[in-house]
Amino acid sequence: MRELVEVVVRSLVDHPERLTVTETQRGSAIVVEVVCDPEDTGKVIGRQGRVIKAIRVLARTLGLKAGRKVEVEVR
Repeated sequence: MRELVEVVVRSLVDHPERLTVTETQRGSAIVVEVVCDPEDTGKVIGRQGRVIKAIRVLARTLGLKAGRKVEVEVR
């Protein structure tokens, strides 16, 4: 999951060297946390949250195929 989110987000940001994507286990769910430069946060979230919603749909779909619940958070 982390790799998918990282590839998508890295293509969106202006400062990919400041991007950190981590994957942790929280109960039965996998949590993918994205930490990026404050200037890039708006690009990752998108207008009215459309970009992050699309990233979450991709991650959840891949997680369903693996039988796991996936959450994507932006910090």
